[in-house]
Parts: sequence; structure tokens; C-alpha cells
Amino acid sequence: MNMDNQEPALWWQPGLNLFFKLSGWIAGPIIISLFLGKYLDSKFNSEPWIFLSLTAIAFLVSTAAIIYYYTAELRRIEAEEKLKKQIEGKFELK
Repeated sequence: MNMDNQEPALWWQPGLNLFFKLSGWIAGPIIISLFLGKYLDSKFNSEPWIFLSLTAIAFLVSTAAIIYYYTAELRRIEAEEKLKKQIEGKFELK
């Protein structure tokens, strides 16, 4: 039990946050393209071409967002590891 009235270390929180962020970038554009594509296809009588085009665009947007967040997270982890090594190097006994 933590007696210092401090929050416990939530080691799982960054991973869960990244999971929800990436899941949103997968589901969000696809759901938007689904409804918008069906609506525009019925309005312009062009089934299924607008729907398929918007789905392809949504796929590209999702892929780009996932790559962006992946590289940002990778950079953050590398910087964290580098800082940890620098701190450990300062406290080594010689």
C-alpha cells in the first residue's frame, strides 16, 4: 500500500493510450468513409465508386497516421533510453 498519497506508477498507461490512439485512426476514417461514401453514391447515383474511392483514401490516411504515431513513439522511447543511460553513467562508481 502506498502511504505517501502519491499515485502508483502506471506502467501500462502509455501502451493503452497508444492503442486507443491508433485504434481511433484505424476505425475513424473507415467509419466516416462508409457513411459519407454511401450517402454520396446514393446522391449522385454512382454506386460503388465514390464509396470505394473514399475507402481507399481512408486507408491511406489511416496508414499515414499510424506511421506518424509509430515513429513519434519510437523517437520518444529512444530519447528516454538515452537519458536513462546518461543518468546511469553519471552515478557509476569508478
